Amino acid sequence: MIRAHIEIQGIVQGVGFRPFIHKLVKTYGLRGYIKNTSSGVEMELEGPEEEINGFIADVPEKAPKLALIEEIKTEFSGELRNFEDFRILKSRTEEFRNTLISPDICICDDCLRELRDKTDRRYRYPFINCTNCGPRFTIIKDIPYDRAKTSMSDFPMCPDCDREYHDIEDRRYHAQPDCCPECGPKVFFLDGEGNELPGEAIETAREYLKAGKIIAIKGLGGMHLACRCDENIAKTLRHRKQRDEKPFALMCRDAECAKKLCHVSEEEEKILTGFRRPIVLLRKKERGLEFLSENEYLGIMLPYTPLHYLLFGDDIDMLIMTSANLSDTPIMYKNHEAVQNLRGIADGFLLHNRDIQTRCDDSLCWVRNGKEYFARRSRGYVPFPIKVEGSESRILACGAEQKASFCLSKENYVFQSQHIGDLKNVETLENYESQIEHFKRLFDIKPVCAACDMHPDYMSSRYAAEKSEEWNIPLVKVQHHHAHMCSCMADNGLKGKVIGLIWDGTGYGTDGTVWGGECLAGDYAGFERICSIREIPLPGGDKAAKEIYRTAISLLRDSGCSFEEFENSEIIEKMLSAGFNCPKSSGMGRLFDGAAAILRIKTQTSYEGQGAVLLEAAAGEDEGLYPVEFYNSAPVRFDWRPMIRQMYKEKQEGAEISALCARFMNTLIKAGTEMCKIAREKTGINSVVLSGGSFQNMYIMERLPKALEREGFEVFCHRRVACNDEGISLGQLMAAQAVILNKKEI
Repeated sequence: MIRAHIEIQGIVQGVGFRPFIHKLVKTYGLRGYIKNTSSGVEMELEGPEEEINGFIADVPEKAPKLALIEEIKTEFSGELRNFEDFRILKSRTEEFRNTLISPDICICDDCLRELRDKTDRRYRYPFINCTNCGPRFTIIKDIPYDRAKTSMSDFPMCPDCDREYHDIEDRRYHAQPDCCPECGPKVFFLDGEGNELPGEAIETAREYLKAGKIIAIKGLGGMHLACRCDENIAKTLRHRKQRDEKPFALMCRDAECAKKLCHVSEEEEKILTGFRRPIVLLRKKERGLEFLSENEYLGIMLPYTPLHYLLFGDDIDMLIMTSANLSDTPIMYKNHEAVQNLRGIADGFLLHNRDIQTRCDDSLCWVRNGKEYFARRSRGYVPFPIKVEGSESRILACGAEQKASFCLSKENYVFQSQHIGDLKNVETLENYESQIEHFKRLFDIKPVCAACDMHPDYMSSRYAAEKSEEWNIPLVKVQHHHAHMCSCMADNGLKGKVIGLIWDGTGYGTDGTVWGGECLAGDYAGFERICSIREIPLPGGDKAAKEIYRTAISLLRDSGCSFEEFENSEIIEKMLSAGFNCPKSSGMGRLFDGAAAILRIKTQTSYEGQGAVLLEAAAGEDEGLYPVEFYNSAPVRFDWRPMIRQMYKEKQEGAEISALCARFMNTLIKAGTEMCKIAREKTGINSVVLSGGSFQNMYIMERLPKALEREGFEVFCHRRVACNDEGISLGQLMAAQAVILNKKEI
């Protein structure tokens, strides 16, 4: 008989960890106690040495899905305390706001089995859940996390549910959303005018869908618009929602259904069917389904709530499922606003009477090297923190403008917000501000410093400046691309100096110009701009980001090529000659835009990055390269003119567009590799981080890291946050932390 003192560090609070330990202890016949600590849990156990060793080995193997065990420390002693039983003790730290809040997660297998069991008291009940699944983040009003401070406070437990809740042997022990048909929320169905219809709500919704109608469905974090996967119905939805070309996501009944449409690797299937249930971007099996997505990927997710499973039944294989919002405003999440604002868009409404406290869109990712590669980190992941060593201070980082997010830090944990959207209107700003206050309250964080982008006109920067003054805390302004670099460093736990290859569309530079195709060198505390691309004059400024033929004319004119074939070419040429309203940009995104328009893939876009997305989709298999030339010294500039001249010449000669697209991107891969070699020669640094929205291009991401590795570089890509502007807030936070640690003047 021995005694073991065990400390487990990581995310082990608020995830059903102590009930799990209680059951495991009983399995091994051990005695002792467990209690929460500021960094995890602490326990003492007594029993046979073999049994204790078996218990310790089982903990990481059998822990709850949401637990993250970072370290297990064990000390053995022959001095026994002769515990009589095993107890869960209340620790001193539980009085503080130290519990981590679980994300919303998909229905578990046990609940799904009960949902389909005619003998179970929760048969076909759309709000079935337990400790291992269901709503969490989206129903919480405040902490401590108990039922009284969630949306479930309106639904007192019946005696049966209350008995489960207090039974540590039951999997619903301390499951705050626990309920049943007797005591829980109800669903109901309204017609397009908002009138409640008689009959079973979910069956009515199914009838509407089968009849080709569009319905709004209240989910975990907001409303979806859903309809059958049919080209004509999809066109109607696009017309009503004014979403002409941006891709729609599909919800498939299971992975086998998804495999009929897309290539699904073993790694992709694991993420697709996992308990977080993001939308996974999968390659189509054949070019087609353009009414859903005009590029080579389809965004596919599987059902994640009991309501979804009931909606599919036995006879619906797939549904178009898109966020219910209007004109770049946040996703709708209240019944009355959906009925009011979606009238004329939705033919019916499948709603329920459990309030959503917090909006939370679906997460969106590719799968790279077996892990999520995020375009959007939201439902299923937020608000779980990201462990980042060196983020000790309590900092609020306010992010950028597009794909806005914020971060709050506390004791080496960074809490990044869910997807907020583009900060371009009052509705999105109000949601952004309310979520910052919500996170501060939930995680008991009072910021000692604020960080933001250098751009003076971003709403996020203005908000940071106002709060800095109101709270009397310092403000750190972080250059956009430096923040990208720091974000990827923090994502990978890097501390030294790195080369940052940062490619995106737009970012405010330290010289007041627009940057975007950058090769930097530095660390959290600062950077040097080593390389960039030749600046591109943008006729009409922001207008050129949508009317991308303007950028094509600019590229062709600067390269000495003909451009008269494009509309408004005379007017734009005059603007360029006079330098009138033609701000210069080194944005890689703008180079993609111009190339897409030169190749006549797209000349005007309807959503951000469309030109680049379609150029990638059009690429074939070709190993060709265009000339890669550089000039200048501070920074060294990639001269894209020889590339544009050769590409234009080949197009005029009738070359395959698919080959030209591949050669264009191959050339950028070569140019990026050469930029890093120039930076290494100057600085001696051998580690490269890749960040920025241009690295959402999977053609480049499949080839550039390998090209850099062949040159002897150690390459780091994003893993836990998005490479686009959503990830910037993490980089801002780490740059601000460096300022605090270095005690620099702010």
